Amino acid sequence: MSHEQMVEDESDARTNLIVNYLPQSMSQEELRSLFSSVGEVESAKLIRDKVAGHSLGYGFVNFVNPNDAERAISTLNGLRLQSKTIKVSFARPSSDMIKDANLYISGLPRNLSQQDLEDMFSRFGHIINSRVLVDQASGLSRGVAFIRFDKRAEAEDAVKHLNGNVPPGSSEPITVKFAANPNQARNSQMVSQMYHGQSRRFGGPVHHQAQRFRFSPMSVDHSSGGGGSSGNGSGGWCIFIYNLGQDADEAILWQMFGPFGAVVNVKVIRDFNTNKCKGFGFVTMSNYEEAAMAIHNLNGYRLGDKVLQVSFKTSKGHK
Repeated sequence: MSHEQMVEDESDARTNLIVNYLPQSMSQEELRSLFSSVGEVESAKLIRDKVAGHSLGYGFVNFVNPNDAERAISTLNGLRLQSKTIKVSFARPSSDMIKDANLYISGLPRNLSQQDLEDMFSRFGHIINSRVLVDQASGLSRGVAFIRFDKRAEAEDAVKHLNGNVPPGSSEPITVKFAANPNQARNSQMVSQMYHGQSRRFGGPVHHQAQRFRFSPMSVDHSSGGGGSSGNGSGGWCIFIYNLGQDADEAILWQMFGPFGAVVNVKVIRDFNTNKCKGFGFVTMSNYEEAAMAIHNLNGYRLGDKVLQVSFKTSKGHK
């Protein structure tokens, strides 16, 4: 269920709110009681990962009375909860006007904060949420971010004005483009580059290795991690990591992929007799953009004395 899955019924449009940036530990009951302090809540729903069950950090609250919904926005939007500042806004009707309003921005100055980013883009329209990707080791920005606008037209406006622009205090132009949408994954340029480019480039060695290792049916079953044969089953997007060292374990994969977004599960394939890593593993991530970002950053990454090959898990014959 995505942030865009919104209100079907017109009458809900003035009472149904989307709440973003909720603390990871917040429960649906706590969400409900927070908003009940403003007025009578008809329903509150915290969105959870279908497979792992953890909170995805956002939810919907539907009030009985439209006035209470407006008051909830004015009193609770911007409230600090734990380390998060929550964002409360009307959940939008699902229509073509609002689809695909998510932008991918790269080449940003490393010292740019999330607030600076929103300041730079806010003149183009209402920002639903934004995210600057941070390097976990150094705590510094990776120079890459995502911004979701309320409407497609606002996002188009931002692309038109800011793509190729040099931000104040920087010497490099930034790239602003539409983020690939998982539903159009097959025909989006970003994916075709990744999917076909990488799987073909590494197809040879990877498939030989897999045959030589002779998967037991059990390990195949686990390794797909619910990721489905093409890497985007209901469980998320399955990523294949090749050329891991013998001592690689699940913790290393969590550490490497965690900074990019929600990781559903990780699996290192081990030799049955020695229990050493056989050189490859799988990571399933729930969000396509984050998975694509992780692949983009980690393919070619040097871990110990090995250079990793990271790509979407593809299956032969399912084109």
